[in-house]
Amino acid sequence: MLEARKKHARFLFLFIFPAFIIYTVFMLLPILNSMKYSLYTGDGLIPTEFVGLDNYVRLFTEERYSVKFWNAFRNNIKFFVIVTLIQNVMGFFMAVMVSRSFKGNKFMRKLSFLPTTLSVLVVGYIFKLILNPYYGVFDKFLEMIGLESLILPWLGDPRTAIYVVAIAVSWQFFGESVLFYTSGIDGIPESIMEAARIDGASIWQEIYHIILPSVLPIVGIVTILIFIGDFTQFDIIFAMTGTRGDPGYSTDLFGSLFYRTAFASSERGGWGTGMGATVATMMFLIVTVGVGIFLYFFSKKREELEK
Repeated sequence: MLEARKKHARFLFLFIFPAFIIYTVFMLLPILNSMKYSLYTGDGLIPTEFVGLDNYVRLFTEERYSVKFWNAFRNNIKFFVIVTLIQNVMGFFMAVMVSRSFKGNKFMRKLSFLPTTLSVLVVGYIFKLILNPYYGVFDKFLEMIGLESLILPWLGDPRTAIYVVAIAVSWQFFGESVLFYTSGIDGIPESIMEAARIDGASIWQEIYHIILPSVLPIVGIVTILIFIGDFTQFDIIFAMTGTRGDPGYSTDLFGSLFYRTAFASSERGGWGTGMGATVATMMFLIVTVGVGIFLYFFSKKREELEK
């Protein structure tokens, strides 16, 4: 028995060790290196002057830094809420629909995942073309149906730009939410669903009393993945509104703030590698704390349902 356990442990080690090495080299070491550089300042790519926690103090007390940081934080919260609502709510109901038996449901499952296979840069470029104020098909469509009064400079207006970018991200990764939820719904025993239908349960009663409690852990998984993705998002901002988060930093997220502060020249908004590493470290801490809160919240909800 002991020998079998040792073999099982060695077997697991052989599978885990390569992944651990890759994770350490490409994730853990860069994070630790970033934390180290956040304690330094200086010109060039590698800061050399040790300043301790001075970069953090400056980030939160000096206006030139704190205004941009808190602006990015507010934009990230807004961005996360929009994407979460779209992907969780619409993804869930789309999953309920394609999980029911009808002709073409398998095709709809595959079709919903298609945008996820596209590059983020490609998606950003497509949405920029669609929303172009001169030849974009969206504005042409509004004109065609007599709603030209609703036409706006979608990516040029600070009031609408962040919503447009959030919709673009939600559209691309919508299929992932559908995939997660359909896998959860497919795992519900058919006998339970049949018994509910025999008892006269409506579709809304099925959703509320059977499907939703069953997929609640998946809601947590999807929400956490969205949270991590949104608070490290850079590609879509770069593709649609540039590294400055135009217009007027209204779409500036932590990802674009970090890129600009760490790698741009001072004339273009750069703060130096040390301050960039400070922003990156704060991103890591916010994501870590946020994930911990979500894990605690959803684990409590699951325990309540299991009682």
